[in-house]
Amino acid sequence: MIEDEGALRAFLIARFSQAECELENLVVAATHRRRGFGTNLLTSLIASAGQRNVGRIFLEVRESNMSARLLYEKLGFQLSGRRKAYYRDPQEDAFIFVLNCTGSSADNR
Repeated sequence: MIEDEGALRAFLIARFSQAECELENLVVAATHRRRGFGTNLLTSLIASAGQRNVGRIFLEVRESNMSARLLYEKLGFQLSGRRKAYYRDPQEDAFIFVLNCTGSSADNR
């Protein structure tokens, strides 16, 4: 979570299990996008996964969410699948991204 002068600017929700982590939600306030908040939160998640010896991090993202997809790819996530008509209002496919963490760190991407 990133706060500035008492206002929430960004947050990340993730669920850890023994072998993997699922990124549930990453939100950056519209007025604060493209300032590194998402990158900082995601980099922290990757570091935390490494400390916990998590094998992989996975997430789903709307096909149309190009800015999020570019962020995930920049940090080493790879497209691994698609879920047809996963989202509603509007109906849209979900892209599944995975980052394999075993034997790597956030520094060697």
